[in-house]
Amino acid sequence: MARVRLTQAKKTFGSVDVIRGVDLDIADGEFTVFVGPSGCGKSTLLRLIAGLETLSSGSIYIDDDDVTDRAAVDRGIAMVFQSYALYPHMTVEENMGFGLRMNNVDEAVISQKVGDAARSLQLDALLDRRPAHLSGGQRQRVAIGRAIVRDPKVFLFDEPLSNLDAELRVDMRLEIARLHRKLATTMVYVTHDQVEAMTLADRIVVLRAGVVEQVGAPLELYSRPANAFVAGFIGSPKMNFVDATVANSTPDGLVLTLPDGNSFHIARRVDALSAGDSVSLGIRPQDLAGSTGDIAITVDVDLVEALGGTSHIHGRALGVGHFIAEQSGAVVAEDQQLQLALDSANVHLFDSNGQRIDTAAARN
Repeated sequence: MARVRLTQAKKTFGSVDVIRGVDLDIADGEFTVFVGPSGCGKSTLLRLIAGLETLSSGSIYIDDDDVTDRAAVDRGIAMVFQSYALYPHMTVEENMGFGLRMNNVDEAVISQKVGDAARSLQLDALLDRRPAHLSGGQRQRVAIGRAIVRDPKVFLFDEPLSNLDAELRVDMRLEIARLHRKLATTMVYVTHDQVEAMTLADRIVVLRAGVVEQVGAPLELYSRPANAFVAGFIGSPKMNFVDATVANSTPDGLVLTLPDGNSFHIARRVDALSAGDSVSLGIRPQDLAGSTGDIAITVDVDLVEALGGTSHIHGRALGVGHFIAEQSGAVVAEDQQLQLALDSANVHLFDSNGQRIDTAAARN
């Protein structure tokens, strides 16, 4: 196990700054997940830790050992790739033991390590097969097993489940979670899938354009996003955003005016706001599921996605464009008006720069 630390890590490709001064501390034994939109630098950051890319400036430490200029093979890491990267002419056993054989490890030790990993990953009956005769999930298990036998200090995963179908993704996600609990090893994982991030991570690192926007536990990022970008990225369906202007700010709360001229009151006090300030309201679709609250919302329904136990209701509300609500067990018809209620305590507020505005309960 090992702690991973990056200090002012920067990576430039030509004139393009891909990673822009990242400071990050990953604790020993922690499962950290990098998320962000395509092109945000999450895979590049992982490859920098692995030693597959070189830093333009800054430092990388594993434990207290500076590995910035050290070759990938000498960093004590193992990486699992999206493409599996298995040798097609080798059996499962040969693929899993290849790295050890290249390092001249004794065959008896290799046999024991491969056998232990194969049993852990339910591959012991497949050791004589070649990759072409394995399913996608089995190939990914082989790639993980090849990493396990090396006893690395750190496991790195680069979107390892993206080539699998939905059911296999769920199964492999559970396998990786069990593996982390069993090995208690530091793991760094890149994904674009929020479900993977929220269910696997001890901490999530949200990246945008090579900059870390927020680091925190999954529920912390969901409940207290640092800015509108994180709020819109974490959570599915996406958070609704409504522009508004502060009409009045009192100890009893805020009166906000919407673009269509309508106003409403939220019972949240914000000492930093005054009349005329521009704000953005963040409203999660899940917070519109109830029938009680101090804010009434009318949605003109355009489309209903019936998902079984829940429905995603798309429409127009609060004088804005597209708006999403999530309802449980409701039968909602398209082209109708739906009356919803929202507790103002669940409204997220962001300033004109998209930064979170902390609020307090209104005074009695």
